[in-house]
Amino acid sequence: MTAQVTRSNPPAVREPTGYTHAIQITGDARRLIISGQVGMAPDGTVPTNGEGQIAQAFANLRAVLTANGMGVENIVKTTTFLTDRGLLDVFRAARKAVFAEHVPASTLLFVAGLADPRWMVEIEAEAVE
Repeated sequence: MTAQVTRSNPPAVREPTGYTHAIQITGDARRLIISGQVGMAPDGTVPTNGEGQIAQAFANLRAVLTANGMGVENIVKTTTFLTDRGLLDVFRAARKAVFAEHVPASTLLFVAGLADPRWMVEIEAEAVE
């Protein structure tokens, strides 16, 4: 299966920082929908700081992708939930390091809380191949 992924940032819309406005997928594609990944390690521990949780959430996302024969370059859309506006710069830096030139379409929301009160971040993703 081969998917053609085209990223676009129309000049009539403000230039994005760290994400892509639109991604078009054509051709035969395998689609992977990834549930929200939080900053919890496989052993159940949760870092007490936002930076550690963001790193763990991205590590979990990578693990799910790898288990399904994909990588971060296959991600075309993310939705991220943060519980603290103070984590915005840390999150943006981590996202930039993870995605490099393969920036997905992205939605970022600040929420009052997540399913476990210890969690500060949750990242959902969609990937195609």
